[in-house]
Amino acid sequence: MQCKPAGATRMTRSAGADTVPGMDEDIIELSPAQALARVRAGARLVDVREEGERAAGMVEGALGVAGAALCATPDAWLPQREQSIGLICASGRRSREAARRLGELGYGEVWSVAGGLARWREEGLPVGEPLESADFLERYSRHLLLPEVGLVGQRRLQASRVALLGAGGLGSPVALYLAAAGVGHLTLIDDDHVERSNLQRQVLHGEADIGRAKVASAAATLRALNPEVNVEERPLRLRADNVEALLGGHDLVVDGADNFVARYLVNDACARLGLPMVYGALERFRGQVAVFWPARHAEGGCYRCLFPEPPPPEFAPNCSEAGVLGVLPGLIGMLQATEALKLLLGIGRPLLGELLRVDALDMRFSRLGLSRDPACTACGDAPRGDGYEDMATVCASD
Repeated sequence: MQCKPAGATRMTRSAGADTVPGMDEDIIELSPAQALARVRAGARLVDVREEGERAAGMVEGALGVAGAALCATPDAWLPQREQSIGLICASGRRSREAARRLGELGYGEVWSVAGGLARWREEGLPVGEPLESADFLERYSRHLLLPEVGLVGQRRLQASRVALLGAGGLGSPVALYLAAAGVGHLTLIDDDHVERSNLQRQVLHGEADIGRAKVASAAATLRALNPEVNVEERPLRLRADNVEALLGGHDLVVDGADNFVARYLVNDACARLGLPMVYGALERFRGQVAVFWPARHAEGGCYRCLFPEPPPPEFAPNCSEAGVLGVLPGLIGMLQATEALKLLLGIGRPLLGELLRVDALDMRFSRLGLSRDPACTACGDAPRGDGYEDMATVCASD
């Protein structure tokens, strides 16, 4: 973010300062060597880059404050307005804007480092050690530029544990994007094997994977994408006697199930364990996404509040006959991955208490408000506490 000038106070250029073509004459700009001399003489240097950028290394002794925060509350960081204050960024542009703004706010001697940290490094001047590895800083550089993520958020993702039910149509985009985003631990739960009919939409797998366990195929793809992610393979079918053991110890659960039996088990376990469940489902050209987390957002309820019981088998869509547009799982799965990242980072407004419905044929999105059912057996006023139930298999969607 940039500081926006609001006035016209001039600052006098000091003797020996750099002259840059097209540069605002109101701004004092010093070469890195000149700046270093002033810092050693007692001037205060402020690095106005975002936190994630500063993770790659800062000038030793510099104060790190993002430009927007510095301009918003400068006295919190620089209470002595007569002190010599230098600003540095990546290339010199943001530091010039911040210098102009501080001058307008009454700071007496403010200057910018010409060419920023790039030129500082070129001239071989001292820079502190980076806070993370070169691979980390390069791989997640676009995340680190986002103030809403930054170094703290990326480290939070790295420490997160996500259980993903299903490594098929929905699980494919979810797993790919969470692994690419740097979620540190992914547990893949699926007892199925890759079939040729899966390849039209299940992009984790390829022709050579036909007949292979989906979790093994998926894990190989994810490790090739991001070797830093720990992928745990659980080639198991979710049942009443293993659901808590499989889901416990995670930060959230993403539902990519292809059957109602698993979906209701996941919902009931998440409600009991206090975990957020990122729900997704699809059929033919339509899909839907929601976040159920009654432990944090009781008003929105859980999946059972929306659908207390699964439909009779004769009314449930047939997985092999109803069909699905190949790109639709990608669309719905990416929405699920987005919600998962928002929850892990604690940013934005998750789909709590809302069902997002997608019609791909018309490319129409609509929202349906959800509310908790007091009689719900999973999260209602008197939730059932006698264990879980293995229902008869009913087909859903994939």
